[in-house]
Amino acid sequence: MKNEKSVSDAIKYRRSVRLFNNDDIDPEKVKKCLFNASLAPNSSNLQLWEFIHVSDKKILKKLSKACFNQNAAKTANQLVVIVVRKDLWKERAQWNVDVITTQSKNNEISKKRLKQAHAYYKKIIPTLYTDFFGIIGLIKSIIFQTIGLFRPTMRQVTSSDTRIVAHKSAGLAAQNFMLSMSAIGYDTCPMEGSDTLMVKNILNLPYKSEINMVIGCGIRTKEGIYGDQLRVPFNDVYRYI
Repeated sequence: MKNEKSVSDAIKYRRSVRLFNNDDIDPEKVKKCLFNASLAPNSSNLQLWEFIHVSDKKILKKLSKACFNQNAAKTANQLVVIVVRKDLWKERAQWNVDVITTQSKNNEISKKRLKQAHAYYKKIIPTLYTDFFGIIGLIKSIIFQTIGLFRPTMRQVTSSDTRIVAHKSAGLAAQNFMLSMSAIGYDTCPMEGSDTLMVKNILNLPYKSEINMVIGCGIRTKEGIYGDQLRVPFNDVYRYI
């Protein structure tokens, strides 16, 4: 995309816009920004996310209702729903193994990596993600906390822990998307206020999927920016050791 803002300028330009004007935005450009979202860093490269890009007016109206008719949803030209798919961990783990297997052919360095990938995705990932109504997670937690008495170890091993990890990864993807939108002069507003079950039903998402956030997309109005950006003084949140 031409005439994109620098990273620093895109960060400064990005605001949570609560009111968009009536101008249309190009869905292909939004799609490219979502491709950038897919390049975000994520835990174990499992990529436990989906990006639902909505421009259909009827669906937009339904989603707006599910977002409590917030202006950022009601006036959005398009909406993007960031979905967490922790339920796909087995498929995504196997995908990593398959891709690395293909890359390893006639490549000694990749062959070594393949052995590491098999150990990681076939043993460690199932250890972390397998659970049964929280019972296995509790047992794992006790075991790993005990190990931690003697040496550094992974401590976040319950189902709720891996759920948090998946949502953190999705949040990183959402930030990639919003900054990419900002870079081309498009605006966004991340919304956590929604009836997530209603959102899932509208989009026909599976039961085990989770809504990370809904993002309104469009072009800002002056009224859509609620004053200067307020931040706690940087020195209050920064430590140099």
